[in-house]
Amino acid sequence: MALIMTSEVSFESLESLQADIADLLDHLPSLKNRQYIQQALSTIVRLAECEIERLDWKILSAALADMERGFQLFYNYRHVRKVTIFGSARLAPETPEYEMAVEFARVVTQMGFMVMTGGGGGIMQAGHEGAGRENSFGLNIQLPFEQQANPIIEGDAKLINFKYFFTRKLFLLKESDAVALFPGGFGTQDEAFECMTLSQTGKFGPVPLVLIDHPGGDYWQSWSEYINRQLVDKGLVSPDDPSLYTVTDNLQVACDAITRFYQIYHSSRYVGNQLVIRLRQDLSSAQVEQLNATFSDILVKGKIEKSQALPQENQDETVDLPRLVLYFNQRDLGRLYQMIGTINQMGTPSPEAAAHPERK
Repeated sequence: MALIMTSEVSFESLESLQADIADLLDHLPSLKNRQYIQQALSTIVRLAECEIERLDWKILSAALADMERGFQLFYNYRHVRKVTIFGSARLAPETPEYEMAVEFARVVTQMGFMVMTGGGGGIMQAGHEGAGRENSFGLNIQLPFEQQANPIIEGDAKLINFKYFFTRKLFLLKESDAVALFPGGFGTQDEAFECMTLSQTGKFGPVPLVLIDHPGGDYWQSWSEYINRQLVDKGLVSPDDPSLYTVTDNLQVACDAITRFYQIYHSSRYVGNQLVIRLRQDLSSAQVEQLNATFSDILVKGKIEKSQALPQENQDETVDLPRLVLYFNQRDLGRLYQMIGTINQMGTPSPEAAAHPERK
């Protein structure tokens, strides 16, 4: 009998909670994101009706707190492109890799970009040293040992201490418009391969990925040779997948790979099954036909077509930008990167775009 009463009370409590949430939604302003607020709240209510462990709730609560801090911080910087720098925490300031990272970060911030790192020492500190505190984000991880925020970013409002690696990595990639990888250990290799995997599967980007050695260094060149010999030549990845990244030991080449990526291309998203590519300037009909002739192999159906913003994009901040729409096969991402490269060669960017490649 007691069990039945407890069950009834629990059911009534959940019904009351659902009613309270429904009332909350009725009083929310008519925001464009109301649908997703309702979905998130509904998910939590459904979980409350399930038998899950206390630890599961702790993970959910801490992950949401991580994301809340990230969303709130980056919202005010959403119109500035950011470069994420990965690399070893063990490299000392006197090493050539550290010096290269400092100079790279200095140059990209002079071009208007901001820099994100994991907030620790080594290459992460080098990135902040080159960028300066005012142009740096630190996405640190709470550990019982080893990972302390470097002195450049320590105490800054743009430093977040994440509970979980997965939420930290989510923001390091979600908020980045380019990724620069410097030499490092297992963690850097993991970050490199995850960037490649997420790019290859369309879960991240398209953004430029640049693998940077110091002048004369061969860390990433050797890595690239391994990829070609063991993965490309054996058919384990597409022969076009190396188009996802650039390997260089030249600072100018590294920076050009980033700025050139956004010369005409602006960004992209999916609307239903269509890939929408936003452009900084319109292409001619002849140029679009050239794209169709060269890249028809990546289409599921139809053609690459010019378009204005689709009805589903009416509230998008990029609504005034010209677009290309296509039914991309979502498989040949290396070829998609090649097409973006071709698009960027098709026009001359406006003086505003040329002067400010960092602006979204």
